[in-house]
Amino acid sequence: MPCLTVRQVASITYPPSWANQSQKSGTVPVEVNGLRMESGTNARLALLGALGGTTLALAAAAWAGRFWLGQITRKTVRNLLTDPYAENLLELLSATRRTSLQTILENSLRAETGQVIKRPLGSPKHYPGLDHLIFDFAQLHRLPTPEDTPVDLSVTLGPTAARPLHLQIPLIVAGMGYGVALSAQARIAIARGAAWAGTASNTGEGAWLPAERREAHHLILQYNRGSWAKDPAILEQADMIEIQLGQGALGGLGHKIPAHLLDDRLRQAFRLPPGESLISHARQPGVHSPADLQTLVNHLREMTAGIPIGVKLAAGHHLEQDLDWALAAGVDVIAIDGGQAATKGGPPIVEDDFGLPTLYALCRAARHLGKVRRSGNGNSVPALSSPSLIVGGGLATPGEYLKCLALGADAVYLGSQPLFALTHTQLLKAVPFEPPTQVVFAAGRFHQQLDVNQAARNLANFLTSSALEMAEGVRALGKHSLRELGTEDLCALDPLTAAITGVDLAYKPSHDHMPRPAATRRQTPNQTGTHPRWQHRPIPVASVSTHPSPPTQRWSS
Repeated sequence: MPCLTVRQVASITYPPSWANQSQKSGTVPVEVNGLRMESGTNARLALLGALGGTTLALAAAAWAGRFWLGQITRKTVRNLLTDPYAENLLELLSATRRTSLQTILENSLRAETGQVIKRPLGSPKHYPGLDHLIFDFAQLHRLPTPEDTPVDLSVTLGPTAARPLHLQIPLIVAGMGYGVALSAQARIAIARGAAWAGTASNTGEGAWLPAERREAHHLILQYNRGSWAKDPAILEQADMIEIQLGQGALGGLGHKIPAHLLDDRLRQAFRLPPGESLISHARQPGVHSPADLQTLVNHLREMTAGIPIGVKLAAGHHLEQDLDWALAAGVDVIAIDGGQAATKGGPPIVEDDFGLPTLYALCRAARHLGKVRRSGNGNSVPALSSPSLIVGGGLATPGEYLKCLALGADAVYLGSQPLFALTHTQLLKAVPFEPPTQVVFAAGRFHQQLDVNQAARNLANFLTSSALEMAEGVRALGKHSLRELGTEDLCALDPLTAAITGVDLAYKPSHDHMPRPAATRRQTPNQTGTHPRWQHRPIPVASVSTHPSPPTQRWSS
């Protein structure tokens, strides 16, 4: 019998009268490409033949594929091993080890355009960071917090303001403006997701989006360095205002969006006449001295009936002088961006070669503002009169967020990670031929395909999960609130990190180390008459309380 192909097997049909005939003869007639046969032994043989033919075809295809793959591989390897270096593709191996594949790519883009290139999502450089800090464990010296004990994760920004900003968690979505960075759909999803998680979102320096205000429970309005979104009717709707003086990936660099890249909808949102480019100036208009900044702060505070007024700064080497300007102006909140901060697009020279790393910036700012809640010797450092401190720049994990709070920050700004959470599986709408940001960027090809409700849910899940994980860390420290954290909860794995942060070195005893109890001290032969060894004396059961009192706190909350 001839073998059947897969197509022929698929063409097997059963006549309408098969049921009646099968009842009489026990067989079912079938037709294969017009050939009539009974479905008994003949039909089974036909199916077996078809399967056999298919198996042979697949085996032949696999053999042919393996043969040609082997041929191509052998030829490629032979060329790599025999071609002169000048003709060998492996010359890229040596070139990329001297620099990097990304540097080669960016130099190629410079060669192509002759213009300043704009790199999204910040610098790839690695700075000394939070990885070399570890938390202490509460076990006996300090007892851990019971697993069912609630942990207070709330934070108040601008506590001395007439109308402070109260958040349930200290994780805030950083500024990524509508029109200059993100689409309207992405901004609405951020506002909704942050509200579901009990925190705030920052508008960034984009256009005012009424739908974002309706979705947000707490909205921080960034007072941009341009001319838009500054009407009193808009400012009065904010829960906090942040005067933008710089940002980590750009510093105080001015930038613009050419007129031809702005459609009518965005032009209307920014209130720009036709043909005019969108310009964010290098300086905040009207601010040329500490007195000018103070005038602006007082004006905004009066206009908004006492909501917190803050400033946003990129961290440079003269950070303390910048902070003094802000303190003289009487701001309620100071936000610091470290060098690892990202942006929608910035010159690589600014992203890579300007600004203090986030860890350096946080520690210097906290010390200057008196925001380190407790020092290593347990003394309290009052900070009620100093502004709230928010830090951002390359922070990615709950452990890093918690370390920032222990080092003196009141809250953290998150940008790239919420953006990744926002897209989640929706990035599949862009990849593999476009980057995931095309789903959320204002000019992205797929921004209209973003499912706003799903994106908001993913963002809320990310923020909530991170906060719950931070709560576990607080319990592991034997504490009940973020306000109890301090530098004594940390130690450093290397001298550089210890010098930056002022915390103990992990390979040395802590500053509050107490002498070992006499029962466990090493004894000498003269004292015991036995070979020197650790003498472990059992503690009488009657002397152990079943309800031990908590250890005396050496700090104040």
